[in-house]
Amino acid sequence: MLDILIIGGGPIGLACGLAAQKAGLSFVIVEKGCLVNSLYNYPSTMTFFSTSEKLEIGGVPFVTVHNKPTRNDALEYYRRVALSNNLPLHLFEEVTNVKAEGETYTVTTSKATYQSKKVIVSTGFYDIAVKLDIPGEDLPKVKHYYQDPHYYTSQKVVVVGSSNSAIDVALETYRKGAEVTIVVRGPEISSRVKYWVRPDIINRIKEGSIKAYFNSYLEAIREFEVDIQTPDGLITIPNDFVMAMTGYKPNFGFLRKIGIILSEDKFAPQYNPETMETNLPGLYLAGVVCGGLDTHLWFIENSRIHAEMILKDIVSKR
Repeated sequence: MLDILIIGGGPIGLACGLAAQKAGLSFVIVEKGCLVNSLYNYPSTMTFFSTSEKLEIGGVPFVTVHNKPTRNDALEYYRRVALSNNLPLHLFEEVTNVKAEGETYTVTTSKATYQSKKVIVSTGFYDIAVKLDIPGEDLPKVKHYYQDPHYYTSQKVVVVGSSNSAIDVALETYRKGAEVTIVVRGPEISSRVKYWVRPDIINRIKEGSIKAYFNSYLEAIREFEVDIQTPDGLITIPNDFVMAMTGYKPNFGFLRKIGIILSEDKFAPQYNPETMETNLPGLYLAGVVCGGLDTHLWFIENSRIHAEMILKDIVSKR
């Protein structure tokens, strides 16, 4: 019988593991992909908005040469934290069900069944892309994830969105020789775009290096072209790839399946903000998953404290 089973091997799941280890409790961390799977799937060129000290977990210093760490810096840091602390990691093992049985939980995975007194869900939100729901979205040329700009050299690329991920894709593929068009539902580039990047994209649009359609949306995708609905009417342009950077969402189906109550509007899960305990006694939430559809509310830097809050509550109830 475990004291705690942690679902999710991202930075916040690891932080919960470190806190459990410090409290002397037995636990395992179960992750359906690789260690810090979401970070691994970030673009290879990504630089964090946050400084390295704000990404630290468990009091372990995150030392980088530059002020803002890269994806590779983060992978190295979290891997070393996990391995040097001998955290019990069960990777490439997907949790399929969590069932309350009295005061304990039975957790079923793709590989085993566990009994645990407490469960922490720290599953993030990067695995399920928000779909456009338009004709042609299932074509192979439509991508909701992005790794490296070189792949798009000399290609006609349409980028949907104006968030950090969309702007990074637009600028990086443009600088590798792609012909880039941005389609934005709003009237301008999002104010949330990294402050050192936003002037860059605005200037590239002004000079005509990158074409932008504002107050517009993609209406249909075909093998060699796309339709864009603009304020001036429908236009059709040649196209090789569509980068749909429309965001991601938590696995709400899984949360509902295990019994967590979600709000009707933004699917925000029910939990006590002082302890992070859900409507299910002994089952806690940590990290981005707490925000429902508002995935911009929680980041590594402001949800690291969830680990200490949860373990404080668990220890106080022993």
